Amino acid sequence: MFNSSPIIDLLERRAVKREERRHFFRKTGGVAAGLAVGTLLGACGGSGDDAVAQSAPTDAEILNFALNLEYLEAQFYQYAVFGMGLPASMMTGVGTQGAITGGAKVPFADPLVAAYAKEIAKDELDHVRFLRAALGASAVAHPAINISGTDPNGPFSVAARAAGLITAGQVFNPFADDNSFLLGAYIFEDVGVTAYKGASPLISSKTFLEAAAGILAAEAYHAGLVRTVMYAKGLASASVAISNARDSLDGSTDVDQGIAGATPDIANIVPLDDNGIAFSRSPGDVLNIVYLNKDAVTQGGFFPAGVNGSLAMSSAYV
Repeated sequence: MFNSSPIIDLLERRAVKREERRHFFRKTGGVAAGLAVGTLLGACGGSGDDAVAQSAPTDAEILNFALNLEYLEAQFYQYAVFGMGLPASMMTGVGTQGAITGGAKVPFADPLVAAYAKEIAKDELDHVRFLRAALGASAVAHPAINISGTDPNGPFSVAARAAGLITAGQVFNPFADDNSFLLGAYIFEDVGVTAYKGASPLISSKTFLEAAAGILAAEAYHAGLVRTVMYAKGLASASVAISNARDSLDGSTDVDQGIAGATPDIANIVPLDDNGIAFSRSPGDVLNIVYLNKDAVTQGGFFPAGVNGSLAMSSAYV
């Protein structure tokens, strides 16, 4: 009976929260500052846990991290559908504003894929607009983004080569045709879903949390749509290769999943754990994938000069 006491339950929940905060700071650019403060206060008789908790990222920092990812997705879809990127008025903000490299209009052959692409392009544009409005003057600027489909050393080619989809010297162009577009979209969509889920426990404001949950739902719909169409077009093996490549960057735990099921007659459209729950990624893990690097770095891959904002360092897994 004592073990079920509300007081004990409360203390246990607080302990879990503290551990979650410590885990977060080990995986982001704020880890050094958070641990340094904790060590200093600990030496003086203070609480290191409290110091780390007080150093937790603000809602604005979390939403700005998400905004960087939305810039990337929006640019990819805007070019794929319309052959042009975001308007200049949606690229200004705090930090260094960067240019977009690459991008082209996809010559869609399948009208369904074209229709889906148009819908997602609008949604991603709306996400950028919403986050910029919610953040107001604190919204970060559009960072330098590389979505080149013609450069053999560009991020899409590097990612495709790591997945074994192309060989040395070859180019992967996600704007070349329907299937290439779907594979390019697949790289982003699953990452976006796991990023929002991983960030949700860190958001304090219920208003912002509800908004983030809404965007998470939209990204999950997008990911499910892309995965379903890929399955129908016979791209299951390619999805597994990309998932394995992503998994090789964001830690030792094998959580990423392609669309191939355990047996040929079962699909894996929705990647879940044994409890039917989608998995999460920390900001550091997300940056490992978009930077295409297993080290703790602050730039690379799709963000050649890094993202804007305080959450800018990837995790170290080497």
